[in-house]
Amino acid sequence: MNRGILYGLATYFLWGLFPLYWKLIDDIPALEIIGHRIVWSFVFVWLIILFQGEWVNFRPVLRQRRTLLTYALSGSLLAVNWLTYVWAVNNGYIVDSSLGYFINPLVSVVLGVIFLREKLRLWQWIPVGIATLGVLYLTVSYGQLPWIGLTLAFTFATYGYIKKTAPLNSLHSFSLEMGFLALPALAYLLFLGYSGEGAFLRSGWMESLLLAFTGVVTGVPLLLFGGAARRVPLSMLGFMQYLAPTLQFLIGVFVFKEAFTFDRMIGFGLIWIALAIFSFDSYRGYREAWGQAKDAEIE
Repeated sequence: MNRGILYGLATYFLWGLFPLYWKLIDDIPALEIIGHRIVWSFVFVWLIILFQGEWVNFRPVLRQRRTLLTYALSGSLLAVNWLTYVWAVNNGYIVDSSLGYFINPLVSVVLGVIFLREKLRLWQWIPVGIATLGVLYLTVSYGQLPWIGLTLAFTFATYGYIKKTAPLNSLHSFSLEMGFLALPALAYLLFLGYSGEGAFLRSGWMESLLLAFTGVVTGVPLLLFGGAARRVPLSMLGFMQYLAPTLQFLIGVFVFKEAFTFDRMIGFGLIWIALAIFSFDSYRGYREAWGQAKDAEIE
């Protein structure tokens, strides 16, 4: 459990710093960035598999149709999440994207209850209701659904649920996800290169290097996340996740000077109150369970 918590915290800290990286290449279209992110992530993860001699253990998985379909779905969800997030960051919506990851922990909690039969106490259900009010308030104040935040929240919460219940470890599952996405992504990048519109090797060595390094930047926290998802209850994983949007929000407001209006303050405030209540109750429940386990050991 302790190792899973460390993996989770490291994951969300790295994800919280992502806006700084994507802003370095914000003159490149988001779809092209995602194409490179997929292809270089595929290269990164398969180099690890070959280096560790994991191919022999991995090969039987390729004959399991249900497993392949599962990771085709999770890979698709990941691609939608990535595209939405990179587009939002590079078009000045870092604060809006952070909203999605503030909501995401509570969506993860609900999925854990519905599909994994994880139990919640009353003081964990209350913050879910408060966060819903926050989203409704932002919807009314925006005049439309906060689609960036909701897309990010539901795609990644569902991705986390699949990772929690799927059979493979984080390395094998991520390699399958990238395997399904790599061919269409590579075809798209080759088309851009052939048409003369691609940025790689045309926009300077620094941007080309940053595009190639997206594989490492993407792969390391995702492998950590996969390890955390298999070791930590989904409700606790959702609780830890607020670290990433907090960092993203601070970067959006204080580094890139995005507007934080009074209406946003009210909507975000409701969600922060919900997270505070949920966090306190989760910590209290964890302490009680830990105390009961220690008492059982003594007896």
